[in-house]
Amino acid sequence: MLIAPDLLQQLIAHALQEAPNECCGVIASEPGAAPGGPAPGGPEPGAAPGGPSRAVRVHRARNTAASPLRFEIDGLEVLKLIEAIERDGLELGAIYHSHTRTAPRPSQTDINFAAHWPGVEWVIVGLADPGSPGVRSYLIDGGAVSEVELRPGSAVPPRG
Repeated sequence: MLIAPDLLQQLIAHALQEAPNECCGVIASEPGAAPGGPAPGGPEPGAAPGGPSRAVRVHRARNTAASPLRFEIDGLEVLKLIEAIERDGLELGAIYHSHTRTAPRPSQTDINFAAHWPGVEWVIVGLADPGSPGVRSYLIDGGAVSEVELRPGSAVPPRG
């Protein structure tokens, strides 16, 4: 996924603000590119063809579990977030959350939960070292985990 530095900073800021509990939310992306597929309008300058989708907006959500070990988003909140994303002509590009004590790698809980969201990237902010948070993205399909490169991309003006 191509993600502008300011959007990446929004993810990290959200994780740090919610600590010691996990944060969560969704990332809207431009339509038309499958995760890991080409960015609409062609690749970023210097990017190889077949590059990733482009993040456009971060939507914070409330972790109803209020837990340092897991996150839950209320179903109605998810529905409203997806409706807002689609109303803006965008699509759900990723679900994000933080790991407050570990590196940004999917836990077994993440892998199990991802089964309900095929084709969606999972961005994890790791706060094992809060002074140097790590952020990584994954595709999780049928229990198989593949890392997807997060690359700095140019900012895209929001639609609407």
